[in-house]
Amino acid sequence: MKIKHIYVSKSYTGFFFDDQKAIKEGAQNDGFCYLGEPLIPGFTKVRQQGEAISLQIELENGLIGYGDCAAVQYSGTGGRDPLFLADDYIGMIREDLVPMLLKENIQNFRQLAEKYDHLMIRGKRLHTAIRYGITQALLWATAVSKGKTMAEIVREEYHIPEKDYHPIPVFSQSGDDRYTNVDKMILKEADVLPHALINNIDKKLGRQGEILKTYVAWLRDRILTHRNHDQYHPILHIDVYGTIGIIFANDLDKIVAYLLDLEKTARPFGLRIEGPIDGGAREATMMALKNLRERLDRLGSNLEIVADEWCNTLEDIIYFADQKAGHMLQIKTPDLGGVNNTIEAILYCNKAMIGSYCGGTCNETNISAEVTTNIAIACNASQCLAKPGMGFDEGYMIVKNEMNRVLERIRKR
Repeated sequence: MKIKHIYVSKSYTGFFFDDQKAIKEGAQNDGFCYLGEPLIPGFTKVRQQGEAISLQIELENGLIGYGDCAAVQYSGTGGRDPLFLADDYIGMIREDLVPMLLKENIQNFRQLAEKYDHLMIRGKRLHTAIRYGITQALLWATAVSKGKTMAEIVREEYHIPEKDYHPIPVFSQSGDDRYTNVDKMILKEADVLPHALINNIDKKLGRQGEILKTYVAWLRDRILTHRNHDQYHPILHIDVYGTIGIIFANDLDKIVAYLLDLEKTARPFGLRIEGPIDGGAREATMMALKNLRERLDRLGSNLEIVADEWCNTLEDIIYFADQKAGHMLQIKTPDLGGVNNTIEAILYCNKAMIGSYCGGTCNETNISAEVTTNIAIACNASQCLAKPGMGFDEGYMIVKNEMNRVLERIRKR
C-alpha cells in the first residue's frame, strides 16, 4: 500500500515537562507551577507545557495511520535525550523525513520501523520522540491497510505464538493529588495503584520515611473501607524517584529494613516500589537494584522492586533483565525510541522471567497511549500504564477503552 500524503502538525500532551533536577533540589510549588530557576538545559521554567508533533500517514485508499512524537515528563535527565520542543524539530521532520516516507510502501511494519529507528540524519540519530512517533504511525498504517488491529500485526510480525488475547492489568497514576485520585481508582477498580509521585523528601517521603509509611497505611485502609467488594485486591505501586536511597545514604541494610516495614504496613495488599535508589549512572543503579532484590528475596519478602531511571533503552533493559536488577522493569516507551524496541523489550523481559511493565509517561497523548496498549496486549506485558495525564480518569479511560475495543474486535473474528 503506497503512501499518498503525510500531515505534520504541532500538538499538545496530556501533562507537562518538569525539570526533575530543580524539583529534587527543592523548587517550591506555587499553585500548579514551581518557583525557582530551571537547572536542566533547554528548560525556561521548572514546569512548562508539554508539546508533541503529530504525524498522519494517509494511504492511497484514504485510510490514515496516526502517531505522536512525544517525550517523557522528566526529559533531559537520567540518561535521556534532551527536552523535546515541537518548534525545534518540526521543520526537520517536514524537510528530511516526509520525502523519505512518501517513497515507502506499507507492507511490513517491522522492517520499516527498524529502518527509521536506526536512521541517521546529518550524522545523528533521530531524537527518541521522533522515532517513537514515526513508528507508531507506521504500525497504525500497517494495521488499517490490512484491516486488522495493531495488536494482531505485532503478533504476526514478531511470531508471538500465543493464541488467546486477554486484558492486561492497568497501572494508574495519581500525580500530586494522591488522595482524591486514589478514591477514584478504588471506585473504578484500577488493577495497580497509585504511583503517588514521591519526588520530594520533606513533603512526601519524610526524613526517615515516616510520611510515606503513613501514606501506605492510609492506602491500605482506604481500599478496605471503600472497595466495592472483597474480591477487589489491587497491587500498591509507588514511584519514589530514588528518594529512599537519598534519606538512607544508599545504605542497603537500612533500605531493606525500611522496605520490609513498608511491606508489612501494606498488607493484605502486595507492594511494589519503583526507583528506590538512583545511583546517578547506569552501572551504579543496576548494581544497587540487583543487590536490593537479592537481599529481599533471601529474606523471603514478596515486595517487588521496579527499575526505571537509567533503564531507558532496549540495551539497558536487556542488561537489567539479565542481571535481575529488580523484579520488574519499566519499559518507558518514549525513551526507547521506535515502538519496535518496546515490543522487543517486553518479549525479552517475559523470556527472562522478569516483570514487563509497558509504561511511558503522563506527558504522552491519546494516540501514543492507544498504540502502546495494543503492544502490551500483543506481547502479554505484566502491566501497562494508564496515560496520559495525572488526573487518572482520562488516561484510564483511554487505555481501558482501547483495550476493550481491541479485545472485542479480535474475539468477534
